[in-house]
Order: sequence, then C-alpha cells, then structure tokens
Amino acid sequence: MADPKGFLTTGREVAKTRPVAERVKDWNEVYVPGSLLPIISKQAGRCMDCGIPFCHNGCPLGNLIPEWNDYAYREDWTAASERLHATNNFPEFTGRLCPAPCESACVLGINQPAVTIKNVEVSIIDKAWDSGDVTPQPPERLSGKTVAVIGSGPAGLAAAQQLTRAGHTVVVYERADRIGGLLRYGIPEFKMEKSHINRRIEQMRLEGTKFRTGVEIGQDIDAAKLRRRYDAVVIAAGATVSRDLPVPGRELNGVHFAMEYLPLANKVQEGDLTVAPIHAGGKHVVVIGGGDTGADCVGTAHRQGAASVTQLEIMPKPGEERNANQPWPTFPMLYKVTSAHEEGGERVYSVSTTHFEGDEDGNVQALHLVEVEFKDGKLEQKPGTERRIPAQLVTLAMGFTGTDQSNGLVQQFGLELDQRGNVARDESYATNVDGVFVAGDAGRGQSLIVWAIAEGRSAARGVDRFLTGTSALPAPIRPTDRSLLV
Repeated sequence: MADPKGFLTTGREVAKTRPVAERVKDWNEVYVPGSLLPIISKQAGRCMDCGIPFCHNGCPLGNLIPEWNDYAYREDWTAASERLHATNNFPEFTGRLCPAPCESACVLGINQPAVTIKNVEVSIIDKAWDSGDVTPQPPERLSGKTVAVIGSGPAGLAAAQQLTRAGHTVVVYERADRIGGLLRYGIPEFKMEKSHINRRIEQMRLEGTKFRTGVEIGQDIDAAKLRRRYDAVVIAAGATVSRDLPVPGRELNGVHFAMEYLPLANKVQEGDLTVAPIHAGGKHVVVIGGGDTGADCVGTAHRQGAASVTQLEIMPKPGEERNANQPWPTFPMLYKVTSAHEEGGERVYSVSTTHFEGDEDGNVQALHLVEVEFKDGKLEQKPGTERRIPAQLVTLAMGFTGTDQSNGLVQQFGLELDQRGNVARDESYATNVDGVFVAGDAGRGQSLIVWAIAEGRSAARGVDRFLTGTSALPAPIRPTDRSLLV
C-alpha cells in the first residue's frame, strides 16, 4: 500500500490549467507544464490498495492501478512505467484523452473524491519519456509471417506494436497523409500535442513496424489482393461515418460535419495550411452535439476568434451527482465542464434543430430550434418554445454511425456486418473471412480510446494465435464483453 492514511489526510488535487486569456491565444496543451510532479506522489498515496480494486473493472485495459500508484508514491518512476506499460501501449494518449472510467469505479469515490488516476498515469509516462525509460523493444527473432494493419488510430497502432514485438513483419496502411488516425486529425492540439504521437511512431519504426501513408485500401489497393499478399490482416479503420442532420437547410454553405472542421485546424498546426478553409473567425458558431467532439469544436472556435459559440444538446442537462440507475462503480453520465467550456460559450440542453436559414447567396445565417422533452419514453417538442439563433458556422458533432462502406473495403473483403452496421467478429476478433481480423470502432462502434487500445491488443493475440498456433500476448478483453457501461 502507498500511504496507509493518504486517503484520509490528503485531498484530491488535479492538474492546473493555464489562464483562459492566455491559452486561447495559442494551440499548446491547456495544462501548466510540470505542474503535476510536485503534487503527484501525494495524490498517488491516496490509493487505498483495495482488497477488490474496482478501478480494474472500470478500465478496459485492466491497468494495474494500485501497483503503479504505489510506485509513484515512492517516486520509483522506472518501476511505475514498467507496470503502466504492462497493460497499455500508449498511456500518454489515454492519460490525456480518456474520460477515466477507472476513477468512476474507484472505491474511494463511494463517499470521497476519487483518486486522480488519470493525472498519475500521465505523470508516470511523461517522466518515463524525460528519463529515457521508454525505448524500442524489437523482437529477438522474426516469425517469417506478415501482417497488414488497416488504419493507424489507437486500435491499429496497438495491434501493430504488439504484433511487431511478437516477431511478425507488420505494415500499417493509413489513407491520410500522416499516421495517427483521429488522434492526429480529430483531436485538437490543445488537448494533445502531436509530438506525443510522433515519438511513439518513431519508437515503433525502430522496433520494425513499417508505415504506408496516403494509401486507402479498397481504392488504391484492392482488399482481396491485400489479403493474398499478407498472412493476416487487421482492420482498424474506425467508425468514421458521421451522423447527419436531415433538416431543411442542411445543404447551406457553412454547415459541416465536425470531422470536416477539426482536421483542417490540425493541418494548420502541422504547417500544411496558413488558414483553415473552414474558419470560425468573427462568426456566430453553433455546435450541435454535447459530447467530447462537440467540446473540441468549441475550443477550436474559441482559438479561431469566433464572435460567439453555442453548443446544443438534445438530451436534458446531466446532474452533478449520480442517478440511482447509475450506481457506483458504473460510469455515470454527469455534467462535465471541459477546458473548452471554461473558455466561454453557451450550452443549451433539451433542444432540437428544426431547420437552418440562409441568405440569398446560400450561406447559413441562423438556426431555428425548439425545446424538447421526454414523455412516455418518446421525445416530443414543446409548443411555443421555437426560437432563432444566429449561426454563420454550424458543426455537426452528433457521433458516428459505423464503418465507411463507400470505399469498397467491406465489399472487396466480403465482410459480414452485425446488426449495428459494424464488422462482425468472433471471440478472437476474427471476421468471417479467413485471416482477417477487426479491432476498435470498426468492430465495436464508436467508443473510447481506452477501448480502442484494449481491442487492438486483444486482436493482436488473436492474429498471433492464428499465425503460430499459440500466443504469449495478453488478451485484456473479449469483443462481447459488455460488463462496463462505457
């Protein structure tokens, strides 16, 4: 156990953020650099080393949280890093981007503020990089087997790294011009600077993983030919089809999917563009969708100098305490204020967009909405609550509906889909096509980064067993595991 009295004597303290007036002028991460290390050992000491650590159940990766909390408390950063990497390939990603279901499951959280597990995690890995503890781990010998991984998001990268370390020759195919998937072009720089991705990719290159960018399987390379070229294939292409809003005026200029808007802002930070073609500067911005992607649009609009930012959500405003139907240790739907929301803007709940209004040139100028409520399990409009708000840029951040089937990948492989439109798979992550596996959102549907990494690791084990008949790779979860309500 770390500090036997830590949870009694030390209060919860989280990472400090830079002042809003300062951070909205740049795209650097919002946290004060180095602010965690002076406090993190005491925060790790709040871990109770529970007899049954429910944080393990809250984390799809099965992170060994009490163990690396103990090492962090003792400031044994090398041992903490080793324990952290035992279950997670990329803790610097999850430590910045995961909503931390582990903290919702923390036993201390029953009647006190939970342990700052996420902050401890990111402190350990940042310290490990600074100390040189993160090094390439090339395999001792090669298996002679080859694997293609389609997609370079967290699921694809996790599968690729695991399979490379198992001795297979792995090639990752990415249709974008850079490796990283939504980590690269969907996550704004202020949430995670892309240097974190770049150094992991370099580590993977030194381990032997090969990368091919600007190649779309199904378009540039026939999927069936790819299967014949490799001994196995892992599909980790994500669930990239954005949910649309089919209301009058949807066709107006200035109404865009979030994944049309956010990547352009990231390309500016990569140096590819001087100004994003879709830009919020001086405009009244409306973000439709109350999730993390919507918050990313909010923060991006602030940095681009929007005249106003309004975020709409069709569901009621969540409470600040757990509902009775979301008891500990499940992941509760609570009111959350992200760093983007701290920076300004208005959040409007229980409203639905009825139509968009444009000018004579076809540019969106306003959005018409109405208040809604649930009655007998059905969503109904409240008469007399219609109103109009200015909107010169609208981003649709309402989630994703499944795997992209427009590029021919699904058809060329001959893949079967499940009832939700995702690629169907069995307990070993194998599809109906021999030697073809699927991991991450492509098989699970839209989910969290921690699930993507866990599925990538698990699929790698399935591939390894398929290629060699056995596997020493860990398998954190089964694809049918629904024990976590996340």
